[in-house]
Amino acid sequence: MKLDADIKQQLEQYLQLMEGNVLLKVSAGNDSVSNDMLDLVQELSSMSDKISVEQTSLPRTPSFSVNRVGEDTGVTFAGVPLGHEFTSLVLALLQVSGRPPKVEQSVIDQIKSIKGEYHFETYVSLTCHNCPDVVQALNMMSVLNPGITHTMIDGAAFKEEVERKEIMAVPTVHLNGEFFESGRMSIEDILGKLGTSDASEFEGKEPYDVLVVGGGPAGASAAIYAARKGIRTGVVAERFGGQVNDTLGIENFISVKYTEGPKLAASLEEHTKEYGVDIMKGQRAKRLEKKELVEIELENGAVLKSKTVIISTGARWRNLGVPGEAEFKNKGVAYCPHCDGPLFAGKHVAVVGGGNSGIEAAIDLAGIAEHVTVLEFMPELKADSVLQDRLNSLPNTTVLKNAQVKEITGDTKVNGVTYIERATGEEKHIELQGVFVQIGLVPNTDWLDDTVERTRMGEIVVDSHGMTNVPGVFAAGDCTHTPYKQIIISMGSGATAALGAFDYMIRNQ
Repeated sequence: MKLDADIKQQLEQYLQLMEGNVLLKVSAGNDSVSNDMLDLVQELSSMSDKISVEQTSLPRTPSFSVNRVGEDTGVTFAGVPLGHEFTSLVLALLQVSGRPPKVEQSVIDQIKSIKGEYHFETYVSLTCHNCPDVVQALNMMSVLNPGITHTMIDGAAFKEEVERKEIMAVPTVHLNGEFFESGRMSIEDILGKLGTSDASEFEGKEPYDVLVVGGGPAGASAAIYAARKGIRTGVVAERFGGQVNDTLGIENFISVKYTEGPKLAASLEEHTKEYGVDIMKGQRAKRLEKKELVEIELENGAVLKSKTVIISTGARWRNLGVPGEAEFKNKGVAYCPHCDGPLFAGKHVAVVGGGNSGIEAAIDLAGIAEHVTVLEFMPELKADSVLQDRLNSLPNTTVLKNAQVKEITGDTKVNGVTYIERATGEEKHIELQGVFVQIGLVPNTDWLDDTVERTRMGEIVVDSHGMTNVPGVFAAGDCTHTPYKQIIISMGSGATAALGAFDYMIRNQ
């Protein structure tokens, strides 16, 4: 397998940024993946005199490690890191060569301070757009800390291992041979789970004029509009970009014909940083209290104070809430067809939900799975007619309307779905291996309790200025009662809330 001309041209530009020599240690067999891997590493070597290759034996074949000469850096790729992992390979080459990673110094210090031996393994799919963030974060940690190693494992190249370990969602991370976490994670998420963050780093922070809670499109827009007023602005968020990170193709962001979620999320963060906003990532809000100032307590115990607060915590996938869903999450129950779909190749899967997201998921999965069954609670599908027509044209799909999912069944992993035909009350069972839940969103507002007015669905009620019933507390985006949950609408509401907060301070303080 040879790299195509466009990828090769990109690589040549990146490889010119390498600072020191890199040694690729290769463990290859006679299989087709090994041959593709050998072609890749030889091509890399031919493109830069800073890259050399040697044959060796590694724990997995085919695989190759990326090392400084005379030093094992702990970065290994088991499989061929192309597709979405191409960037992970490029960054590994640059960082191992000595080029510093683009991350805050405080994060680098946290990584270097970790004591002990940490051997991470990440199971990925090359079509997964969530996997590279995890792979790149753990690779960077391996480069910066000699006690940390990381291996990216392509599930398609190591099917037996994936089946044996019953891995049915990507990315799935194991630490020292045990399950660590599954799903998209930022470097801050990983460090938080390792317990390296504490409240001390937040001590002594002066009160903000505007503190934004949440870093999605609404939060980024609010922070930019506030900071442009020349006032002290902070953003505290679990991950910048929010749920946009989990969105693959975006075709309705006006003036941009097509972009992808992770790319847009990175642009949001980059733009926000241009204005000197104090960005605190990897943190979750726990409590809001209105005193002389508005106080936000974080889960790590720190308390941040601000004259005004803008809540933009977004929404998350809604759960079915039936027996078996939680028990078999990542064991056949999934929420991202783009990420986890390839793991169900040749299998029978179900999609629960007949809206646009559900039918789009069913269409995508039909190209991978043996059969796709759509279960819709209502008598008719809610998806656009063009999507329904496309689904109906596919030979390996079935649509069950007026069907209420009662239980997801299984032993160690999913083996079926039990549902009720609502028209007759008859209970039926389908044998299958995967269930993709696509039934809409629920706002991330549980932590607010009764401090601000919310609808029965948990959405924050705001006025035309974005203000809640609590003076000085504003809200924007998918966590509010705004009827349409769209990126461009969230950005507009974020701007409205920031301008509303500025107007509030002028008139009240």
